[in-house]
Amino acid sequence: MIVSLLTAVLLTATPGPLEVVKEGNTNVQKVASAKAATADQVYQVVERFVDFGELSKRALGETWNKLTAAQRKDFSSTMEGLLRASYAQKALGQGRTQVHYGKETIEGNEANVDTTVNVNRDKYPVNYKLYRSGEQAGWRIYDVITDDVSLLETYQEQFRKILATKGFDGLLATLKAKRAQIEKTLIP
Repeated sequence: MIVSLLTAVLLTATPGPLEVVKEGNTNVQKVASAKAATADQVYQVVERFVDFGELSKRALGETWNKLTAAQRKDFSSTMEGLLRASYAQKALGQGRTQVHYGKETIEGNEANVDTTVNVNRDKYPVNYKLYRSGEQAGWRIYDVITDDVSLLETYQEQFRKILATKGFDGLLATLKAKRAQIEKTLIP
């Protein structure tokens, strides 16, 4: 009896996908619209609800399973840094946006949250894809789809092309160069 009550309390204490997306958007907007907002401040907020490591792993696909532990670590670190920098760059330049929340769909440990983002007079459909590693785990975003363009699928396509021509080392070098380029623009 006590175990089932405790389980019920724990399940209700974990925010659902819609709550994760709402809280994430609210917190990012708050930080990004602050007067002296920095990329590092945005990173700290975003890391609480976006799983850059999961996005990186899914973007690399089957190649992930062929890598050594050291290669996985290097790739994940590079990709996470690139994604953080890209996200911070966009968030800092965006200013205040209005977000309308739509439907939340949960299937097992995967979920979708539909939103519409209003920037000035333009409206953009944005779908967030989330996952959790188990029933007790919290929901984390691993993909964002804007105007039917998936961040994850875009990276998968780009990675396939680079892997076919330059191999894994070429892909890693390309990502490191891109990360350094973006990070330079974020330094005040």
